[in-house]
Amino acid sequence: MGRGKVQLKRIENKINRQVTFSKRRGGLLKKAHEISVLCDAEVALIVFSNKGKLFEYSTDSGMDMILEKYERYSFAERQLVSNEPESPANWTIEYSRLKARIELLQRNHRHYMGQDLDSMSLKDLQNLEQQLDTGLKNIRSRKNQLLYDSISELQRKEKAIQEQNSMLAKKIKEKEKEIGQQAQWAHQNHPPPLPPLPPPPPPFLISSQPPCLNIGRGGSYEEAAEARRNELDLTLDSMYSCHLGCFAA
Repeated sequence: MGRGKVQLKRIENKINRQVTFSKRRGGLLKKAHEISVLCDAEVALIVFSNKGKLFEYSTDSGMDMILEKYERYSFAERQLVSNEPESPANWTIEYSRLKARIELLQRNHRHYMGQDLDSMSLKDLQNLEQQLDTGLKNIRSRKNQLLYDSISELQRKEKAIQEQNSMLAKKIKEKEKEIGQQAQWAHQNHPPPLPPLPPPPPPFLISSQPPCLNIGRGGSYEEAAEARRNELDLTLDSMYSCHLGCFAA
């Protein structure tokens, strides 16, 4: 005989309930993985135990991406189906949804920080590791890009400064050449003045009156001069006579 249909109801025995939960949870996670591999489907599975412990499974796309996709789809469906104005009941539903979203983000943040990892399975840890590796690669790529941009900017500034220095050096040389040409032109057209002549020697002091001979008391200047000339004539005559006499002898 075949087995009859098993009636589903809450297991009263706490130990049996815990054992059944562990078995069914493993089977559920296995089935979720199988359907994702066989059918290439995006699968996200979230299970909370009666003690509030979380168990989850997601494909390589990640839990966040699947939930975000689900939220967009659900919101679009609600917009098409319901045109009624919002009511307090809808607010309550929206509040619960946002609260669950916040809790999920907080939990993922703790996982990214390396906290609360005990509840994660091997597959979840592998997915988390892959996400962190991808994030690190993106961070390194962005950091290297910023470093490259910074180095390129510094090289550009260095080149601009070198060009400015070369231009200034060229202008200085041109200015020095221009000053030299102006000095040479000024020297050729305006020779330097001659040095001043030395002062003339002081003139001889000549007496305002020639020396005079005192011939007698009260003699005038003319008389003294005439007497002097007579003496010179006599001297010359005597010298001339002596000269002739000497040759005659």
